[in-house]
Amino acid sequence: MPTIALVDDDRNILTSVSIALEAEGYQIQTFTDGTSALAGFSKNPPDIAILDIKMPRMDGMELLRRMRQTSEIPVIFLTSKDEEIDELFGLKMGADDFIRKPFSQRLLVERVKTILRRSQSREPANNAKPVAGAIERGKLVMDPERHSCTWAEKSVVLTVTEFLILQALAQRPGIVKSRDSLMDAAYEDQVYVDDRTIDSHIKRLRKKFKAIDNDFDVIETLYGVGYRFKEGM
Repeated sequence: MPTIALVDDDRNILTSVSIALEAEGYQIQTFTDGTSALAGFSKNPPDIAILDIKMPRMDGMELLRRMRQTSEIPVIFLTSKDEEIDELFGLKMGADDFIRKPFSQRLLVERVKTILRRSQSREPANNAKPVAGAIERGKLVMDPERHSCTWAEKSVVLTVTEFLILQALAQRPGIVKSRDSLMDAAYEDQVYVDDRTIDSHIKRLRKKFKAIDNDFDVIETLYGVGYRFKEGM
């Protein structure tokens, strides 16, 4: 079964969430601060991490920033804050989901299951070639079965949410996708996600591709409408 890392300085939350997830058969790692979690992840990377934002020594945002330097492990944030800026900042750095405290244990379990399901087979096999169902659009090649993505034959590492958004756009070049439809593609039946969540993911996608090719411009914005993948690619 997948391994889930819980990082929170509230031991009551660590205990209750661990019990709920262990009841589903998951293996659990627990940490009370970001510094110890970062050290633990380097030795035994989890399949998904659930992070509190406000913690001593190293908070959740800084932990995510450091994680994203070397890893695309899916991350769910637990937050008791109400400010939208925290969520937007976290999404820009590559968080996959947010759950506000206090929260339902069942809701958290279902979010974990959803993200793990979307993460299956995300690591491409060495020298693997795209299989049936792969998307090829000019320099872009996406293989949903292996969760692999390349641009001009260079690997682009995407979170599951980023991959699903790009896949939804690339499947039908020239067709405008509203933010609502992109939310449906990326978040399935999860609770409402603000429009700016999708905007943050799009910005992060563009940044990743521009790091490889500064002329990358295939994701077009139609202000007030949505996004589309450039036709003719």
